[in-house]
Amino acid sequence: MSGNFLDVGDFVVKAGEVVALLGGNGAGKTALLEGVLGFRPMARTVKLFGQDVSSLAVEQRVALGVGYVPEGRRVFAGLTVRENLAACSTASGAQRRHRVDEMLVLFPMLGERPDARAWLLSGGQQQMLALARALMNKPRLLLMDEPTLGLAPLVVADLLRRLPQMAAEGTAILLAEQRAALALGAASRGVVLSRGQIVRTGPAAELAADPALADLMAGG
Repeated sequence: MSGNFLDVGDFVVKAGEVVALLGGNGAGKTALLEGVLGFRPMARTVKLFGQDVSSLAVEQRVALGVGYVPEGRRVFAGLTVRENLAACSTASGAQRRHRVDEMLVLFPMLGERPDARAWLLSGGQQQMLALARALMNKPRLLLMDEPTLGLAPLVVADLLRRLPQMAAEGTAILLAEQRAALALGAASRGVVLSRGQIVRTGPAAELAADPALADLMAGG
C-alpha cells in the first residue's frame, strides 16, 4: 500500500500503518488531533489523502474519510448501543442497519448488550463503543486519543491487538498515547511530541529501545 493519508509537514501517516503519537500531559497530542480534524487552527498545513484541507470545515474532513475516537469516549449516554452506532452513520435505511449489525459482530462485548444504554456499560465497553462508532463510516484515517486510559489490562490488550489488523485492511491509524510501551507495541512508527513540537520520530522498535524516550516525552 502507498500514499500519505495524513501529511502535516513534520510527519506523515501512510495507508495501512499505525503511528504512535507519544507525549506526556500537555505535550500537544490532543491539540494536534483536533487540528487535523479542524476543531482548532493549525500553524502547519494539513493534507488529507493528498488534498490540502486547511480551509475545510470539520464535517468536510470527516466526509473525506476521517474517523475520531476522542479522549474520554464521549458516547451518547442516554442512547442504546445500537442507537449510538446508528447516530454516527451517514448511510440510510438497510445499509445503516447492516453496518450496525457488522459492528455488533466485530465487537462481541457490544453484541451481548445491543439495547443497553451507554451509561450502563463498563469503561471497556464504552471504549469499544467509541471505536465502533468511529468505524461506522469505514474511515480511511482513524485518529485515536488516549484510548487505553482507565481500562483494565485485558481490555487494553483486546483494543490494541485490533489496530494492526485494521491497518492491514488499509486503514491508517494515528494513536495518541502517554503509555509509550503499549502504543509502540501496536505501531510501526512513533512520533514524540514535547510542548507542541516534534522532538523525535523513528521505527517503533527503535523508539521502544531508546533509554532517552522517557526524558523526551517529559520534555527533558
